[in-house]
Amino acid sequence: MASFRIEWRKSALKELRKISADQVPKILSAVESFADDPRPAGCIKLSGTERSFRVRVGDYRVVYDIFDDIVLIEIVKVGHRKDVYRG
Repeated sequence: MASFRIEWRKSALKELRKISADQVPKILSAVESFADDPRPAGCIKLSGTERSFRVRVGDYRVVYDIFDDIVLIEIVKVGHRKDVYRG
């Protein structure tokens, strides 16, 4: 199986910059692991969507879309668990 390409939305990168520096390496490590395993243990498919998933990284959540047909993962949102699902 081919390795997935990972792309970040600009808004997700902006959210990542707001997270404390000690948490960022953990989040980046989790995201990089999606290239080989886009549906790791603990990932949850978001209801009402066709290809959106989320994974927990400590108190933070990474929301991402998986495009199997073009072997792409798009990081949609990164944030604290209390804020990530709001508007």
